[in-house]
Amino acid sequence: MSVAVPRGGRLVRSLDRPGAVALGLGLLGLGYRLVLVLLTVPGSNSDEATFGLAALHIAAGEELPVFLYGQHYMGTVQSYLAAPLFLLFGAGWVPLRIPLLLLYAAFVYLTYRLTRRLYSPWLATFTVGVLALGGERVVRDQITAVGGRPEVKPAVLGLLLIALALGQRRSRHRWWGFGLFGLLTGLCVWDDWLILPYLAVAFGVLLLGCWRELVRPAGALLVGGFLLGVAPLIVDNVTAPDGQDSISVLRQVSAGETESTPGQARLHGALLVGVPLATGLCRPERCDPVEMSWGGIYLALLLAAGTLAVRGLARPGGGEGAPAGGACDAVRATRIGYATRLALVLGAALTLAAYARSSLAGDTPLASARYLSILQISLPAVLWPLWLLARRAGRLAAGPVTRIGGILASAVLALLMVLLLGTTAHLIGEIGTIRAEERQQRELARTLQRAGVEAVYAEYWTCNRLVFVTRERVACAVLGADLRPGQDRYPAYPRRVRDAGRPAYVFEVGTPAEAAVRAHLRRSGVAARVIQVGRHRIYLPAATLRPPG
Repeated sequence: MSVAVPRGGRLVRSLDRPGAVALGLGLLGLGYRLVLVLLTVPGSNSDEATFGLAALHIAAGEELPVFLYGQHYMGTVQSYLAAPLFLLFGAGWVPLRIPLLLLYAAFVYLTYRLTRRLYSPWLATFTVGVLALGGERVVRDQITAVGGRPEVKPAVLGLLLIALALGQRRSRHRWWGFGLFGLLTGLCVWDDWLILPYLAVAFGVLLLGCWRELVRPAGALLVGGFLLGVAPLIVDNVTAPDGQDSISVLRQVSAGETESTPGQARLHGALLVGVPLATGLCRPERCDPVEMSWGGIYLALLLAAGTLAVRGLARPGGGEGAPAGGACDAVRATRIGYATRLALVLGAALTLAAYARSSLAGDTPLASARYLSILQISLPAVLWPLWLLARRAGRLAAGPVTRIGGILASAVLALLMVLLLGTTAHLIGEIGTIRAEERQQRELARTLQRAGVEAVYAEYWTCNRLVFVTRERVACAVLGADLRPGQDRYPAYPRRVRDAGRPAYVFEVGTPAEAAVRAHLRRSGVAARVIQVGRHRIYLPAATLRPPG
């Protein structure tokens, strides 16, 4: 990453060429996302608003939520990170997203460090270039409050780097390393269970390199750090009413999944739709055949990377990149390095397999592909076989078959970059439309406040977004298309609406819910003033009108 350069009798650390290029690409990626954060792109929604409302309550000292409102299995780390900024600058989409921007920067930096240590400097630079780009699906998972993914990805990379340093005996502060490993693991378990496969393989690397120390005081530090990190989850689950603990809730969610989804549909959704979407090669609304082909290529590369790692483990004394030092130290360091490569492969394979088992992969692959965004952790391992082949394309000593393979690998890498540039350009082209929709949401909130409305009925994707934009000056209760009660994440808001004198109704024009409101008004004989704001209509009944039933 850096080399020592003598200047004025002192040794000054200076970036080498791969490091300098990586720094430039990383800053470009960070700057691109900073602009998007300032423009509120991608657009906000009620899920993100719920994290914002939790941060608002934390900043005000009203509550210390362990899980996202309405759930018992997704932690609120993002809300706690945003709360200090809400105190300093006020609540809003930008202060809610700024901590996630910093987490993205940490993720790119740690990816570079790990890739350079395990593979090669220029692959690390190329990986930073891939991560600098980003279409809607990728950027939404990186810089919007979507729960879990933005923070657990750098945490897992940190775990792998700690395990690598401890196993290779390169860490001078070993006890701190074990404690930090346990703390990060505990925080991840509290925050997002999707990351469990990666936590398992990271612990496997630590166990391989340090098993003797784990049965000594270092193991106690590891357990202590873990218990500290996971403490919010433990306390909440111990005090939760029957059926409201995390495991019970997750069982209920799993039991509600459709079991009749064919395995072929799940595999298609996971590999040919989920992987290209999560990698950033598709637009949010569809994947073209060329983009879908990346799913098959990804699986083949994962198998190749796993094979290379296993071969390296079978010959721990040899292999590329063995560090200098005593023979035993070199063997141990090389072995831990290959084990970490294998951990990246196994983490991706287990995550992909778990997703493919879910009915979501077959039923709603476009919407649920976000659950595969953590595959970005394994990007260096997936690119490594292509990089090895491409590197040999120009070697004079290479045979014709090797050269052809290298040319094909180079073409795949080039195609990957072209597709990523395409989805990035597509998002940039949508900025105007997204900004217009955000302005409509703000105008809707202003219109309600000017009309003196403090309580409304609306559908899910309007409700909490409206509450957050108005800083809770307007309360909202969720109604479905038939005007029956919907998913209210925070019970205090529907209670306020029920207690209000004349709550308004807010629905998009032409939706079944809006038609149901008009029919309900006719049946009840209640007159209503109607205000249209963009795609939404606000119905202000002249008398108190509750939903039917």
